[in-house]
Amino acid sequence: MDPQIKRIQLAGELFEAVQKKGIFSDCKQFVDMIPKDDPERILRLWEKLKDEPIFDLKTFILTYFEQPEEFHQVLDIKRKKVTKEHIQFLWSELFRKPDKAVSEFDSLIPLPHPYVVSGGSFREVYYWDSFFIAQGLRADGHEHMILNMVRNFNHLIKKFGYIPAGNRVYLTDRSQPPFYVPLADMAINLYGDDLIAEVLPVAEQEYDFWMDNSDVKGSRSVQLEFEKRQGPDDEIVVSNHNLNRYWSERIVPRQESWSRDLDAGKNLNGSNQSLFFRNIRAASESGWDFSSRWTENGNGMGSLVTTDILPVDLNTLLWVIERKISKWNSKVGNDEKSREFEKKAYQRKKSIFELMWSNADGFFFDYNFQKKEQTNSWSLAALYPLYFGMATKDQAAKVAVHLERKFLKKGGLVSSLKESGMQWDAPYGWAPMQWMAVVGLKNYGFESLSNEISRRWRELNDRVFQQTGKMVEKYNVLDLDQEDGGGDYPFQDGYGWTNGIYSALDEMAGD
Repeated sequence: MDPQIKRIQLAGELFEAVQKKGIFSDCKQFVDMIPKDDPERILRLWEKLKDEPIFDLKTFILTYFEQPEEFHQVLDIKRKKVTKEHIQFLWSELFRKPDKAVSEFDSLIPLPHPYVVSGGSFREVYYWDSFFIAQGLRADGHEHMILNMVRNFNHLIKKFGYIPAGNRVYLTDRSQPPFYVPLADMAINLYGDDLIAEVLPVAEQEYDFWMDNSDVKGSRSVQLEFEKRQGPDDEIVVSNHNLNRYWSERIVPRQESWSRDLDAGKNLNGSNQSLFFRNIRAASESGWDFSSRWTENGNGMGSLVTTDILPVDLNTLLWVIERKISKWNSKVGNDEKSREFEKKAYQRKKSIFELMWSNADGFFFDYNFQKKEQTNSWSLAALYPLYFGMATKDQAAKVAVHLERKFLKKGGLVSSLKESGMQWDAPYGWAPMQWMAVVGLKNYGFESLSNEISRRWRELNDRVFQQTGKMVEKYNVLDLDQEDGGGDYPFQDGYGWTNGIYSALDEMAGD
């Protein structure tokens, strides 16, 4: 059977009819539903009935498709008066048992080990969320779930060659920031070096996915070559760089956001529209969906150029991967491969410093390789070199000054300095970035600023919890009277990385 026919909730005429009609407030609702009968039979019946005067599309869908699981047990729990108690109670509500495939027509990709969902409208695991959720799992005594996370990701890498953005068929066109190796390193620190033999082969397999440049025009790996004159004799010196970007092979709207994407690209034609949809998907792979980081001069969604940009956070993560693969190979006795990856890490760090560090501004910026210049988008992506210990002491000191003077607001750090209306820009703050700032600043001895960011963020979390009984996905760090920052998703309850980072910061502060 044609794969599009097999999952008629993901593509085809019926899918488009449901999304255009807007019978569900969230496009994700239908793509998570499961056909109750043979999809071809459902399609034939719909074709026969759709033009009848009394035909009702919503009734038809609810009759022939099974509704996805809803987490009412999370929404209806007895509220706790203390934020930490609420989070500790929520963990067991957010844990899920290993999956069993309900149907071959389901969009869910089954996982073999227990896992954690974020709650609210999300019914699956999301890749980069898991690393930050894991910080809270460790702080709250659920280390076994971290090992389960790693083993579920092992399963996905072996199945796909990479980790999809989430364990849904419609998310397999893209990954997310590659936090597998840092997560696996957490598990090794908890359970010992015996795990290295289990994680090293899949870590190398995921690395190959990010570095594959077999299709030069459509690759996450970008090779650059520059010539410059230096020295008293103006000698021409060639510098080579092999860096990475976010990407997607698909050039159509995302199924889970189909109506919104289609509307955003409605005024574009042909190749421009296709490129726009690819850039949307690539921005989704970044996790920062959406941000002025990915736009031409911060000019809004219509100017997305995600695939032109080499992000500082992604390339720092790949530097971490190269260093860990080198270290792990050394521990298992493969010294030749260890040296190979140490060299790769050295070259990447050199490229990041040369292309993404601004001596003039004292800050890390993304690099637009088409324009051959830094983007000048001030964002918290600059935290990655501090969090992972790549930055020099001088670089960290200069970044710290900007964090305190430009980014620190009443409720914590703002994601970027641009107010674009997008959820990864001002005035919004997100838990992962607060965590990376707190840890990154401590790495370089900026204890006072680190503690202040932690305090302001946790107090904002407490304030919103007292008002709403909820932990939400993001917060307005400028206006503390706002319950959350709005944005792309419905109001969430028990949002995974917000819970996890609160617990981790709470433990770090000794509260």
